[in-house]
Amino acid sequence: MLRKTLFAALLASSAMTLAIATPAAASKNDRAHEAIAAAEAKIHTAETIGGGTAAPRDTAQARASLAIAKEDLASGHKDEAIQEAIRASALADTAIGVSQQHKDAALTSAQDAQRATADAARDQVAAAQNQAVAAQGQAVAAQGQVAVAQDQADAAQQQASAAQQQAAQANARADTAQQSAATSAADARAAALAAAQPRPGPQVETTVTTQQPAGHHSTRTKVIRRTTTASTQAAPAPLAQITTTTKVTPQ
Repeated sequence: MLRKTLFAALLASSAMTLAIATPAAASKNDRAHEAIAAAEAKIHTAETIGGGTAAPRDTAQARASLAIAKEDLASGHKDEAIQEAIRASALADTAIGVSQQHKDAALTSAQDAQRATADAARDQVAAAQNQAVAAQGQAVAAQGQVAVAQDQADAAQQQASAAQQQAAQANARADTAQQSAATSAADARAAALAAAQPRPGPQVETTVTTQQPAGHHSTRTKVIRRTTTASTQAAPAPLAQITTTTKVTPQ
């Protein structure tokens, strides 16, 4: 839109300049009015596209020359008015050119900034993709570590179960050993008690055989338990033969 406005203004000013350069087309008064109108159009175009900011000195001088041209025309100095109007147009053209250069530079800078932004965005996307790939690799590695940890946990559980079984077997052996020890202790106490009790004396078995004169024969056995040495005493019998046999059986 700006370029179209600038092109139209330049065409208008060029047409007016051509009209001024043709002596037969109009009088000096008309040429002065046309030159002043062309200068005003160019100055307006320069101010519209930013000449007051891009080329403030040229724009201000163009305004000053335009004002002088109007005063010269009002004073009847038609030639001076035409010259000042032409000078104002030239200054306005300079302001327009500078403004256009600034616009082009700004556009180029904006395009460069846009390209830089696009490049930075692409770099960020690539970095994000790389980070995503790295994160995926880390996730896979973490899953592998979890699997290894699970295997280690299963192995540890199996070892714990085996240890529990071994502990149960050890406890059973300990219980058996404790029972055996208790039995041995009971046997030892019983043996000690038995050893502490007094032993009975030897068993003395005495056999007395008496032979009577008339052919009678009798045998009498008497068992006597003594704690001392056994002795046997037989009563005398008249006219009889007595035989005594003593058998001692230790207890």
